[in-house]
Amino acid sequence: MSSTLLSALPAAALFALVMSITPGPNNTMLLASGVNFGLRRTVPHVLGISAGVALLMLAAGFGLAEAFGHLPWLYTVLETASVAYLLYLAWKIGTSSSVQTRDGERRPMRFHEAVAFQWVNPKAWMMVLTAATTIHLHASLSLNAAFMALVFIVIGLPCITAWAAFGVSLRRFLANPRLLRLFNLTMAALLVLSLYPIVAHFFK
Repeated sequence: MSSTLLSALPAAALFALVMSITPGPNNTMLLASGVNFGLRRTVPHVLGISAGVALLMLAAGFGLAEAFGHLPWLYTVLETASVAYLLYLAWKIGTSSSVQTRDGERRPMRFHEAVAFQWVNPKAWMMVLTAATTIHLHASLSLNAAFMALVFIVIGLPCITAWAAFGVSLRRFLANPRLLRLFNLTMAALLVLSLYPIVAHFFK
């Protein structure tokens, strides 16, 4: 193992820990999913987040970050799509008793949906672009991204699982439909609040 990797690994692990354990769109939805569906049914959502962030990290390492630098309007388009989709998810959470519904069927987010969601998740983009430009586990950008993707899987997966498990622990306290509705409205509000950094950036 190279000295560069060893010296930068603690910083990479700490960054992944802080980014994965703190509130954001992913953890807010996992908490709500744990409450509404339980841990077992939320596992695909958890794994999809982990895989999606890793894929996003690899994409950044293979040139996406540089593309945003040359074509900043692409990032603006991404931010706009992020706002629109997160507002849609907040509405779905706040107006129903589940995280997601389709054709009247109550169900949690599926694996491929959670993977795809990371591409419009502003916190995920902030994580991977920051990691790609400030953390250097290897001189090669592609290998650096691969190492960071692995770090986020190892460190991040237990962190986001804890949010879903915490939601499960709240289920018995939210057995009352009115309390569950209030909880989902609160989660919807927190999801909207997570958009503050993007909105603030628009008005700078």
